[in-house]
Amino acid sequence: MKNIESNYDAIVIGTGVSGGWAAKELTEKGLKTLVLERGRMVKHIEDYTTMNMDEWDFPAGDVKTAEIRKRQPVQTRTGQVKEHSKHFFVDDLDHPYNEIKPFNWLRGYHVGGRSLTWGRQVYRLSDFDFEANLKEGVAVDWPIRYKDIAPWYDYVEEYIGISGEKLGLPQLPDGKFLKPMEMHCVEKDLKKSIHENYDDRTLTIGRVAHITEGTKKGLGRVSCQYRNRCRRGCPYGSYFSSNSSTIPAAVQTGNLTLRPNSIVHEIIYDENQEKATGVKVIDTETKKTNEYRSKVIFLCASAVASASILLQSRSNRFPNGMGNDSGELGHNLMDHHFQVGAKGVSDKHEDKYFTGRRPNGIYLPRFRNLGGKTNRKDFLRGYGYQGGGSRGSHKPSSIESAYGAKFKEELLRPREWGISLGAFGEILPYHDNKMTLDYNKTDKWGLPTISFDAKIRENELNMRKDMMNQAVEMLENAGFKNVKGHDNNYVMGHGIHEMGTARMGRNPKTSVLNGNNQIHSVPNVYVTDGAFMTSAGCTNPSITYMAMTARAVNHAVSELKKMNI
Repeated sequence: MKNIESNYDAIVIGTGVSGGWAAKELTEKGLKTLVLERGRMVKHIEDYTTMNMDEWDFPAGDVKTAEIRKRQPVQTRTGQVKEHSKHFFVDDLDHPYNEIKPFNWLRGYHVGGRSLTWGRQVYRLSDFDFEANLKEGVAVDWPIRYKDIAPWYDYVEEYIGISGEKLGLPQLPDGKFLKPMEMHCVEKDLKKSIHENYDDRTLTIGRVAHITEGTKKGLGRVSCQYRNRCRRGCPYGSYFSSNSSTIPAAVQTGNLTLRPNSIVHEIIYDENQEKATGVKVIDTETKKTNEYRSKVIFLCASAVASASILLQSRSNRFPNGMGNDSGELGHNLMDHHFQVGAKGVSDKHEDKYFTGRRPNGIYLPRFRNLGGKTNRKDFLRGYGYQGGGSRGSHKPSSIESAYGAKFKEELLRPREWGISLGAFGEILPYHDNKMTLDYNKTDKWGLPTISFDAKIRENELNMRKDMMNQAVEMLENAGFKNVKGHDNNYVMGHGIHEMGTARMGRNPKTSVLNGNNQIHSVPNVYVTDGAFMTSAGCTNPSITYMAMTARAVNHAVSELKKMNI
């Protein structure tokens, strides 16, 4: 049964970091906006069911139970999913996909999406990133440069609250920061050593989307409480999420209609008007099909899901998917490769410990291929390091010391300080790294499932050798003991930074979107999640999605007023 609903000024598909920002900006600019989320409703605080639970509050402890492994076999490929967080990740049996090559696809289908569970690391792209494709002859040129997005980085960062330290590095532009979090003693040791031994490297505390002073707009957002239970949803709103910040702002305007349990599977194209007129939606509770109409559509479902919706949006004009004149839709799939680096321990600071549970680590910005002596012949682009130091809790040395007086003594004696450096590297935009639709394997709603066919290649494999070797060298130079490098055989998708499936570009023949995030051939459809990325950089990308979303909404509203879309 099909039901055509009333018209809206704008439709937003998805409620993660991009969808939340689109909803806020559109409604605050006066547009009656429908926001569609395929998953369930999650209310701030009320639905953070494990936010205050300790390990002993779970029947089997906070672990990956047999039931979790059964229902969420893909989601448990990382350390993200345990009893405390399982409800914020999908049931893999209900949401299957296909792996032509291994791909770890972590998803959260609910209001807020992965804004509730993201790592919260915030780093701007620079012109090293925006210019690299053109200079190196890789893929296509970005249609924007840093100056085009810099004011929008400012705008977003001031609103959400970013803790960090200004460094003055051209490869990692400074932002609008609240006071930085404090480094632990072993991290300070490493920072001092790097400063003394290298003239091209700087260690800093992570730039993270947490309030560390004052308050920010939203539902009672206050300073971080250092609980480090962020993946459960933060009742204090200390870290940025759609649920605590942008969606409440949209609600306050009176212009928002939010519909959870609504799977968008097609954008409707009108060949006479040469534009999109609405979307087709399956209600997951009633199984009814609805159509909603609007003047402009913001596609923010995540890089893979957004490309899937466009590929399913077939018509006489677009037999291979909406906006797919170039044939690039679904291609150029990127992530950040990691799980490589080094660890060590310190024999110093036995008299020191730390207070609280800091939800952050250290960051060492990219130092390869920035010109001069930093340039490498064995790989393009670069990587940065994340990591941190901590002092372990007690660990009984034998069965006999796991109880009684000996056990109490062990409890009062912390283990040694340890430290780790883990690299995050850029993956080049290879056309052959792609996702496609399999119409022969459908899900429970009769929709095609997604197939992944992507891998890292020689450039990334060469980079990984340097990632590990440099981590070992820096830790050893700093005097850490038992330093061991590791490479844990990264699988695509594991970085949870899917990008590039509907890339921006200057030429409609080689890209899907223009420099304003519009589909070249359907200008009233904007794509502002990771799908638009033309290259990946080596930094966490979410702040770029937010800034580009705010910028795109500003453009869309201007174009609507001019009656250009």
